[in-house]
Amino acid sequence: MLKKIVQLFFLLTGAGLGYQFGPDLFLLLNPIMNIGEFQGSQYVGALIGAILFLVLTAWLVDIVVNAIRWGEDLLVKLPVTDVLFGAIGLIIGLIVAFLLFLPINNIPLWIIGDFLPLFVSVLLGYLGFQVGFKKKEEILSLFSLGRSNKDKLGKKGVRDTGEPKILDTSVIIDGRIADICKTGFIEGALIIPTFVLEELQHIADSSDVLKRNRGRRGLDILNKIQKELPIDVQIYEGDFEEIQEVDSKLVKLAKILSGKVITNDFNLNKVCELQGVPVLNINDLANAVKPVVLPGEELNIQIIKDGKEHGQGVAYLDDGTMIVVEGGREFIGSQVDVLVTSVLQTSAGRMIFAKPKILEKAL
Repeated sequence: MLKKIVQLFFLLTGAGLGYQFGPDLFLLLNPIMNIGEFQGSQYVGALIGAILFLVLTAWLVDIVVNAIRWGEDLLVKLPVTDVLFGAIGLIIGLIVAFLLFLPINNIPLWIIGDFLPLFVSVLLGYLGFQVGFKKKEEILSLFSLGRSNKDKLGKKGVRDTGEPKILDTSVIIDGRIADICKTGFIEGALIIPTFVLEELQHIADSSDVLKRNRGRRGLDILNKIQKELPIDVQIYEGDFEEIQEVDSKLVKLAKILSGKVITNDFNLNKVCELQGVPVLNINDLANAVKPVVLPGEELNIQIIKDGKEHGQGVAYLDDGTMIVVEGGREFIGSQVDVLVTSVLQTSAGRMIFAKPKILEKAL
């Protein structure tokens, strides 16, 4: 449909040019071709111009269509607020350019004076769009100038941007929180207490190589979240001197801020549940998003090693789920179709039991 619209535009453009310049062209060709004067030359010129322009611009149609679709995909991916404020800035820029048309037209710049208004319109329209697009946050803040600083700040100096999520040391070192934030599933501000940063720095300065690498990885993850991801990261400066354990401080902070604790520490998870503090466990999320496998389903897997029991083979799905294949030892190193017999869900993860399909057919 879009291609036909572009072709129609070129067709009408060629017809318009032929209608306007066709009679003059026939007058120029009259001494050579002895065409003579005839009625309706402008219509003949329109027909010839439409055909010629459509043929000559056939190569240009696909380029224009691809450019339009590229612009459409770009606009669809942008948030609606970005598009809205960009459009408002564009309109304001064009209005300013329109107000400048009269003084610009009076400038004696010969040929340049004819193109200067167009150039000014494009320039101011572009600048208006960029200002509206990049300054939308400041523009929105103008509507909230009447609010007091107390309304803008949450408890204990944390900005009120929705239900806060408090990170513990284990989930920072784990690193998966950065990928989760990147997908947009985490809403509200991420709160990083200073006592968690101190514990992380202490781990990074450890004499043990493994601990030191884990601590540095955690600091890199925090730096990535703060600088590369579009999420509000806030540092909580307070501390609880009367409490020694970091986990207890996290629980206390979550109660004060009415927030949630994000962790993958099993013990902290239980403590939060006992004290009525909402908790988001990364391991629970990972288990929840694993694909559902039901008994009787067929899977194509590669058996890679022996199982614990005699004749068993072991394979793994892409998400790390272990599959125990009865009678699969003889297929080690091969791709084989298996039938799921049962699924065992434990706190440590999920385990699938299966048997080779070829053995099922033999029975």
